[in-house]
Amino acid sequence: MTTTSGIAKALLQAQKDFAPATKSESNPFFKSKYVPLDKALEAVVPTLNANGIALIQKTHPSERGVIVETVLIHESGQEISGGSIEVPAEKQTPQGYTSALTYARRVSILSV
Repeated sequence: MTTTSGIAKALLQAQKDFAPATKSESNPFFKSKYVPLDKALEAVVPTLNANGIALIQKTHPSERGVIVETVLIHESGQEISGGSIEVPAEKQTPQGYTSALTYARRVSILSV
């Protein structure tokens, strides 16, 4: 057994029960649909929590935009990081940083 057997077993069970992440929003610029942040969270958080796993998203300093790291923490204390993603802010304004943060959180959740 590895030291991550508790979280691995819980993640396997959670993955079996995840709800679909629905592409409910449209991006007119790219003429495509995407999964918004709230739908990504709804698809995974309840099932993760039911299996003893918390999803947290850490932010890290970045001069260009935002860096988000999604971490899954098991009730045993074991954790798995999905790695970090850096998203530049198109505009150096609160709205620009908020947009980059939302995008980074969404992409990070879906990649984990």
